[in-house]
Amino acid sequence: MDSFGDPNQQEGSLTSADLEQSGEQGPVNGPVMLNESVCSMVLQILVPFLLAGLGTVMAGMLLDIVQHWIVFQKVTEIFILVPALLGLKGNLEMTLASRLSTAVNVGRMNSPREKWNMVIGNLALKQVQATVLGFLAALAASVLGWILDRKLTLNYAALLCCSSVVTAFTSSLFQGIIMVGVIIGSKRAGINPDNIATPIAASVGDLITLGLLAVISKVFFYSIDVSPYIVYVVCVLFLCLTPVWVIISFRHPESRRLLYGGWEPIITSMVISSLGGLILDRAMTDPKLMGAGIYTPVINGIGGNLVAIQSSRIATYLHFHCSLRELPEHAKGWYFPTRTFCGRGPNSRTSQVLLLLVIPGHVTFLYIIYLMQGGHTSPTAIFISLYLAAAFTQVFLLLCIGDWMVHCLWRCGRDPDSFSIPYLTALGDLLGTGLLALCFRLLGFFSDEDNQLGD
Repeated sequence: MDSFGDPNQQEGSLTSADLEQSGEQGPVNGPVMLNESVCSMVLQILVPFLLAGLGTVMAGMLLDIVQHWIVFQKVTEIFILVPALLGLKGNLEMTLASRLSTAVNVGRMNSPREKWNMVIGNLALKQVQATVLGFLAALAASVLGWILDRKLTLNYAALLCCSSVVTAFTSSLFQGIIMVGVIIGSKRAGINPDNIATPIAASVGDLITLGLLAVISKVFFYSIDVSPYIVYVVCVLFLCLTPVWVIISFRHPESRRLLYGGWEPIITSMVISSLGGLILDRAMTDPKLMGAGIYTPVINGIGGNLVAIQSSRIATYLHFHCSLRELPEHAKGWYFPTRTFCGRGPNSRTSQVLLLLVIPGHVTFLYIIYLMQGGHTSPTAIFISLYLAAAFTQVFLLLCIGDWMVHCLWRCGRDPDSFSIPYLTALGDLLGTGLLALCFRLLGFFSDEDNQLGD
C-alpha cells in the first residue's frame, strides 16, 4: 500500500512502502486482520454481487437498445469504445476501492486529516486519469476503425474523442464520490469494504457510463452537421481542465506518486479492453453475432467483479502479513492453479466461494433477461450450456491469473492495489467478449446443423 503522507501518522501503522524506504523488514503492524466465517463472507459478497449483476443486466439491455440508434449505426467505432470506457470502473473505480479498502483495514483512515487528504488526492488523480484514458481510448478506436474500414471522417473522429472524454470525466467523478461514501459507510457499519466496495463500483459503473456515452454521442451527432465546431470546443475545454486536477493531486504524496508511476497499468489495460472492443465491433456488425450485445456487459462485468474482490482481499492479506518483495510461505515456489482453489493460503476458500457463485449468478441474470424479453437469442439448452461454459471458463482463468499476478507484483515491489485490478478487469473484458463471440459462433454452427438435419 502506498504511503499517504500524513505527518500525524500513528506509530505502528506503517505501510509496506514505508517499511521498504526505511530499510525495516516485517509486516504491517497496527490493527489485527479479522478472521471471517464462510457464512459472513458469503453474505457480505452476495448482496453486492447480485446488485452488480443487475447493473450489468441493465447495461446489457441498454446496449441492446442503443445499438440501433443512428449514431451507433453511422459511427460503428463507438462499439470499440464501449469495453474501454466500461473498463474505467476496473481501471479507476475498482482500483480506488481496493486502495481505500486496504487503507481502512490497516487503520490509515482513522484521523479526519488522513481521510480527507487521501480522498481529495485520489479523486483529483482519478479525474486526470479518466480524461487522459478517455482521450486515448477514442484515439485507439479511431485508428482501429480507420485501419479496418477507412471510412472514418475527421468530424466523426472528433465526435468519438469528445464523447469519450466527456463520458469518462463525468462518469469517473460521479462514481468516485459514490465509492468514497460506500467505503467510509462500510467502515462505520463494521463491514469489510474489500467484500462490498468493488461489487458496488461494478453495479453502477457500467450502466452510468454506457448511458452517458449513448446520450452524449447522440447529442453531438445531431449537432455536428449544424455546428461542428461545438464538438471541438467542448473536447478542448475538458482537456484544458486536466492541469487543474494535476495540481490538486500533486499536493498529496500518495496521489503524486501514482501521478508519476501509475500510468502503465491503466494505459495497458485500456489497450487490452480496446481489443475486446474490436471483437464487439465486429460482433455488432455481423448478423450472426448481433445477439451478443446484451450479454457482453453481463459476462464482462461479473468476471471483473469477482476477480477484483479476490485481488483486493489478497492485497490486503499481503499488506498485513508480509514486507514488500517478500511472499508468504504458501505462495513461494512455482505457481499451479491448484494453489488458487485448494492451497494452504487463507484466500483459497474465497476463490472457491467466488467460483461457486458463477453458475447460479449467471443463471439468475439470464432468467432476468428472459423475463424482460431482452436479446435476440432464444434461451435454448444449447445456448445456456455454451454461455455458462464460457462464463465459468472466464472466471476460472481470471482467478488463477489474479492469484499469480498479485503475488508477482508484490514480489516485484509494486502495490497490487494500484496495479492488479486494471490488468485483471481488462483481461476479463477481452476473455469475456472473445468467449462470448465464440459461444455465438458455436451456436450458429449447431443451428446450421439442425437446419440441415431438418431438411
